[in-house]
Amino acid sequence: MSSTDANERPHAVCVPFPAQGHINPMLKLAKLLHFNGFYITFVNTHYNHKRLLKSRGMDSLNGLPSFRFETIPDGLPEPEVEGTHHVPSLCDSTSTTCLPHFRNLLSKLNNESSVPAVSCIISDGVMSFTLDASQELGLPNVLFWTSSACGFMCYVHYHQLIQRGIVPFKDTSDLTNGYLDTTIDWVAGIKEIRLKDIPSFIRTTDPEDIMLNFARDECIRAEKASAIILNTFDALEHDVLEAFSSILPPVYSIGPLSSLLNNVSDKRLNAIGSNLWREEPGSLEWLDTKEANTVVYVNFGSVTVMTNEQMIEFAWGLANSNKSFVWVIRPDLVVGERAVLPPEFVTQTKNRGLLSGWCPQEEVLGHPAIGVFLTHSGWNSTLESLCAGVPMICWPFFAEQQTNCRFCCKEWGIGVEIEDVERDQIERLVREMMDGEKGKDMKRKAVDWKILAKKAASGPSGSSFLQFHKLIREVLKGKNEMTII
Repeated sequence: MSSTDANERPHAVCVPFPAQGHINPMLKLAKLLHFNGFYITFVNTHYNHKRLLKSRGMDSLNGLPSFRFETIPDGLPEPEVEGTHHVPSLCDSTSTTCLPHFRNLLSKLNNESSVPAVSCIISDGVMSFTLDASQELGLPNVLFWTSSACGFMCYVHYHQLIQRGIVPFKDTSDLTNGYLDTTIDWVAGIKEIRLKDIPSFIRTTDPEDIMLNFARDECIRAEKASAIILNTFDALEHDVLEAFSSILPPVYSIGPLSSLLNNVSDKRLNAIGSNLWREEPGSLEWLDTKEANTVVYVNFGSVTVMTNEQMIEFAWGLANSNKSFVWVIRPDLVVGERAVLPPEFVTQTKNRGLLSGWCPQEEVLGHPAIGVFLTHSGWNSTLESLCAGVPMICWPFFAEQQTNCRFCCKEWGIGVEIEDVERDQIERLVREMMDGEKGKDMKRKAVDWKILAKKAASGPSGSSFLQFHKLIREVLKGKNEMTII
């Protein structure tokens, strides 16, 4: 390709929210766009750039000639213990400090003669400060909400929950007195849902709560986007996706992105990774020694934390189930201290348990030895488990994980929820999901969803395959205009 041809390529600037669960899907989308002819600039924060270099090696972010990495500051001091920043502080800081740095980056890119002019911006749904910069330049700006469609729809209704006086809560006793069991039937596309299944930031008595107001405001700003992307597929969340048509700018469901990415033949993109934690080798080889559907995979994601007492209950629940397991334990999993398991547990399970600091989750879930996934119900994890045909034991921590858990258990038939972190309940649920009729039924349903997910992402007529190419054609390569409201 000549330099002239290269400079005529569309140039997408991708801006993820600086947390692992947001970076992963944005990088997948960036790879898909690159494969479809886009020049890519992927924007990490200074802090996460350093973490990626540490976890993946000093050459890991060199990229390709037409896939580059840039950084902007997040406005926060680096945490003392490596891990994700305090989420409310990060949301507040990115929304109030990043815009001028982003403007400067766009100016720098547009002044480089060897780089195509920026033609579109794709930013995380909660990095909507980019809308101000794209408006100034007359560029389309697509917001990528990395939650489920049902989770995002609940966020969109935060302002109504506030207007109707349902939140913030009147008293802290509302968290325990049954108020969370109140059902509402006016969330678009969702027949009925309990307050406890609404994304957890409503659980406050403070009208000035950072996360409650941040989520509400970001959803209001979403109305200014050229389009909105969701990493889901029509067969899974049809009613909610259909309901968006009368509420927001065009919503494109283009998931599962991992399945779309399987169609990409440019293997050079495989070298570009996004894990902020160093992957420990050996988990796949260990699984190779196990029979099909005999192993519990346990991973609570990159942000979830628990008390030491909860970790011990999980440990003995797993031990007492007598099942083999792979358990990913981050150093910062336990609040305020390093995660240390009881020596008796380690000794008792040494021949059937593998403990890891981080592992390649999609490959682990895809291994035939995995029978069930004990998860925090983050959307990436939920979708990856579904794509692998693996049912779930759900322990949602925060945000829309509660919503994902509710849909897994009540709508899609592929999960059970842990109500209380007690070893006996955990042992019972593991046994039920691995050996019981209920678990076998959920396994069958998970495999059915796996087939539908693959179909959605397959050409030439899969729903997500068509939506992805429609997004490119109608928005990202379309006229450089955006809706100003």
